[in-house]
Amino acid sequence: MLLPHPSRRALFHPSRRALVSGGSALFGAAFIPKIASAAGARDPRLVVIILRGALDGLASVGPVGDPDYVGLHGPLALQFDGAHPGLPLDGFFALNPGMPVFARMYREKSALVVHATATNYRERSHFDGQDVLESGMPGPGFTESGWLNRAIAALPQGDRVGRLGGLAIGAATPLVLRGAAPVVGWAPEVIPTASDELARRVLALYEDSDPLLARAMSQGLQVDRIAARDMGADRRDKGGPGSPAGMRQAAQGAARLIAADDGPRVAALAFEGWDTHAGEGGATGRLMQLLGGLDGAFDAFQTGLGAKWADTAIIAITEFGRTAKVNGTVGTDHGTGTVAFLAGGAIKGGRVVADWPGLKEAQLFEKRDLAATTDLRAVLKGLLADQFGLSPAVLGESVFPGTIGVRPMQGLIA
Repeated sequence: MLLPHPSRRALFHPSRRALVSGGSALFGAAFIPKIASAAGARDPRLVVIILRGALDGLASVGPVGDPDYVGLHGPLALQFDGAHPGLPLDGFFALNPGMPVFARMYREKSALVVHATATNYRERSHFDGQDVLESGMPGPGFTESGWLNRAIAALPQGDRVGRLGGLAIGAATPLVLRGAAPVVGWAPEVIPTASDELARRVLALYEDSDPLLARAMSQGLQVDRIAARDMGADRRDKGGPGSPAGMRQAAQGAARLIAADDGPRVAALAFEGWDTHAGEGGATGRLMQLLGGLDGAFDAFQTGLGAKWADTAIIAITEFGRTAKVNGTVGTDHGTGTVAFLAGGAIKGGRVVADWPGLKEAQLFEKRDLAATTDLRAVLKGLLADQFGLSPAVLGESVFPGTIGVRPMQGLIA
């Protein structure tokens, strides 16, 4: 059957969820030249994970050392001790106990946290907040392209990352990766897999009558095979992009694709379900389970990338944070400041990057939210500059238009 694509091009989708944009860079000698990396040369990769719904940064990485923290965040506050202690990062911050893999990476200095961060958006609408987060524009509704796609397009002509393009994981390409640069897509399958023989027969039907469609189908099946290699029973859909198993499964496929010698070097995933208005759970329950899924995704990337992990940077970001004070349904409402998680062998980790604003009422944004003291766009610019060599001028004019005054954060990459 044919499926609509966010770029408004048709994608072939026989009985596998291999989504291929027409005209995109794909795998195989017929479409991408295989270029062997020089011995010892850096081969950088960047993965962007969008956490849709607004992550509670105060229950994900708790400022345990702030004397006002427990009084505001109540049953959602993390502790260094007790029945469900947080995982200590330093003497001030504790990590949610759902993230032991990230804690290990932090100790190994391949993970860090940026706290009290947000984009420039302040109106607390999911739709508009996600638009600003993924488009990289000053406000919502400015464009249908994303900053990550524009970053790929801004690379010098002939640059390897630009030639290989981006990888979109999921049934629809996230806005952050839409645009003129080539993108290939893959989604974990949610319907039974066709046998190789059936796929071959369907492909043969189109080879004479519709060569373009046959080529798209062939490329899609090839992408699907690479992403699903050795997954076995884990390949079955287990709840989608908002479930812990679904997060790990998506990361497994993405890791295989970006680890391929002729595969893309930039990927974007979106995980749903972070809108915790009620029954959030803190160190237990729903939020802890979601963070466990994200932790599983980090683990899957490290395992799946193998030696390529050393040159990889992963960042998990969300549209805004949640209120500092717990509401009447033991959840939190839409807020401002939150956290960004960074992991990968390329990350200069083992630290929490934070200009801590404090949690007294006068220090809260509009007397309700963790104030944002670090512009998330500075973090994203820093990764793009250090991983791919993009200049401050390009980042401030083309990738994040109108942000020349937002300087790239330095020192994120080892």
